[in-house]
Amino acid sequence: MRYFYTILFYLALPVIFIRLLWRSRSQPAYRERLGERLGFYPHQLNKCLWVHAVSVGEVLAAIPLMKALQKQYPHLPLLVTTMTPTGAERVKVALGDSITHVYIPYDLPGAVSRFLETMHPEVALIMETELWPNLLAACYEEHIPVYLLNARLSQKSARGYRRITSLTRIMLQQLTFIAAHGEEDAKRFIALGALQDHVIVTGNIKFDLQLPDDLSDKSRMLRECLGQDRFIWIAASTHEGEEEQLLLAHQQLLQKNQQILLILVPRHPDRFDHVAKLVEQYGLNMVRRSEHLPVAQDTAVYLGDTMGELLLLYAVADVAFVGGSLIPRGGHNMLEPGALAKPVLTGKYLFNFAEISELFIAAQALSIVSDATSLVLQLTRLMENADERIQMGERAQKVVAANRGALGRQLELITRTQKLSYC
Repeated sequence: MRYFYTILFYLALPVIFIRLLWRSRSQPAYRERLGERLGFYPHQLNKCLWVHAVSVGEVLAAIPLMKALQKQYPHLPLLVTTMTPTGAERVKVALGDSITHVYIPYDLPGAVSRFLETMHPEVALIMETELWPNLLAACYEEHIPVYLLNARLSQKSARGYRRITSLTRIMLQQLTFIAAHGEEDAKRFIALGALQDHVIVTGNIKFDLQLPDDLSDKSRMLRECLGQDRFIWIAASTHEGEEEQLLLAHQQLLQKNQQILLILVPRHPDRFDHVAKLVEQYGLNMVRRSEHLPVAQDTAVYLGDTMGELLLLYAVADVAFVGGSLIPRGGHNMLEPGALAKPVLTGKYLFNFAEISELFIAAQALSIVSDATSLVLQLTRLMENADERIQMGERAQKVVAANRGALGRQLELITRTQKLSYC
């Protein structure tokens, strides 16, 4: 099965590179360092700790772990791989030159072999559920331990892996340990073939997010610029098909209160310009954060078109809507606004965050909306009732605080089961 998969991957390679070049029209970084995608790197390492985080969400979750690893193993270089330039940028912003970043090679035998021979990882720590057959097989053959950390497996994903049962079973049994979010994730991994005594429930490391020390001061200054007395709501990590509903809802809210401000933050940077044009089509006055222009009283939309500032933008809002949930994308991380004591709204598509959303719902810290009309109702209710807003945000913050600890458990798993060498 793996050989058939490899042949298909080779055949798809021209299309993959064409897609990279296509994406590079709006994000030039996609055409840079193309050799790394095939395992050719300008420098090499002599033993390292390797952390793989595919993109921005996984990087943000992994940052506390990476800092803890640097403190625990100062003698070993830290190698971080991502798949996307946006993930690479977040790594550099958070950790600078204290780490080595390269793109993970495509899952082809030659590319994977060159990567391992160049970087010499002592151990591989893969965030969430990134399963690549050739990569795992090569690590297994080279006796490189591989830990799947913060591992989640939704019912939908499990059904997909079940279609390639034989390949999935081999991949899962090549993993040294699987640190699963919760009991249901663990059961799904085991049902697909993972060894039961190699699956451990550690919780979700995303609960252990660290708020920057200067966030309070920065958010206070930004809030003053946006309007201290205005009602401000944020719609974050939005996708195509959602912005139209969100802007329609905002238009209806403005009929109730002309001073309301929407902070709109698209998920992907290559859509910033498209969403800006969409806002203009709805006839709403807009200021783009990247332009550093003053926000007037008649500014209706503040477009968050910068990278690495989502926590800051959440911090200045009164209510947070988390995108990827009005359409079947599975939702995005609601823990960030929760940690900031913001009341959280989402759509109904939350299958990527099922366990987290259940905790929020049980604590009455999350309201689910289905369309623009129900979103307007929920926002109006929260806008008109400051006490309810504050209480809902406090409940969200308590959910986050009560579920911290996964970082320590996953770090303990690594240190307990690995004897890492010294340079």
